[in-house]
Amino acid sequence: MNESNTKVAGNAPIAGVDVGKEHLDGALYPRGAKSRMGNTPEGHALLLAWLLARGVKRVGIEASGGFEMAVVAYLREHGMEVALLDPRQVKAFGVFKRRKAKNDKIDAALIAQCTAYIDTWRAPPDPRLAPFARHLLFIGQLEDDRSRYKTRRDSYRGKSGDARILGLVEAEIVAQKKQIREEIALLLKAVRAHPDLARRLALIASIEGMGVRTALTLVVLMPELGSLSREEVAALSGTAPMDGDPGKRSGRRQIEGGRTVVRTAVFCATVAACHQWNPALVAMRERLMARGKPHKVAVIACVRKMLIYVNAVLARGTPWTTEVPARRAG
Repeated sequence: MNESNTKVAGNAPIAGVDVGKEHLDGALYPRGAKSRMGNTPEGHALLLAWLLARGVKRVGIEASGGFEMAVVAYLREHGMEVALLDPRQVKAFGVFKRRKAKNDKIDAALIAQCTAYIDTWRAPPDPRLAPFARHLLFIGQLEDDRSRYKTRRDSYRGKSGDARILGLVEAEIVAQKKQIREEIALLLKAVRAHPDLARRLALIASIEGMGVRTALTLVVLMPELGSLSREEVAALSGTAPMDGDPGKRSGRRQIEGGRTVVRTAVFCATVAACHQWNPALVAMRERLMARGKPHKVAVIACVRKMLIYVNAVLARGTPWTTEVPARRAG
């Protein structure tokens, strides 16, 4: 892309912000101006004033373990177009530009230039979903903790002298299970307080084999569903098979990228659905395996199909029926 064409209308500069726990480093492209503010409410206001004074309308911010969330929300609330960049994007762009030096100011300038090359800007996400996403993340962390305790329990079973420790571990597993259920119930209540989100949740949960926990994940973390093509659904969820055929070699297709939490949640739901709960997916898995496809390949294909069902149900605005989604998405 010609760099003269990467700036927004009116020759407005584009900004990049490198986010740290304590500081924000801003840089402009192509002008090169730089500034540092604290990563605090006061610092966010100073950053906004600095951007407005220089005519900036678009800002790129690299995801930084959650430290970027507050400043992203603040800038969007005040009318800025903000692109949240995957760190891998910025790193790859730095390799492309042969940038080896690295510090916060240099990173901010690289983010600004990387942002300038983005030719498709999406509408900002629904601000209601951010606190739900944080709550969902917490629930996922609790589930991970419980899985670790269950693994730990196995190491103490059947060994003399470990009965007390085993009892402590099992008590913790029970307590964590109760806490997870309570947190899911609280999140469900919060989501259902919004009629449009409650409607989306109910539509997704109407699909056979789709549990409420997975439906929550899709409502919160994949709000684009219902307005996507099949190809976009596969790409965003990371379930699209990628070619591995360099030169004369013919490699196996593999899935990669996308929204890992979404893919994992739908995979877990689909494993059960395509073996028992969803007749259309059961038939699809059996058909693929009869054609010689490995079990895992057949299940991943069912995961893609499950997401297509969700997309179709939300697009139509009517609950799942076995015949219609299976015919249209087949």
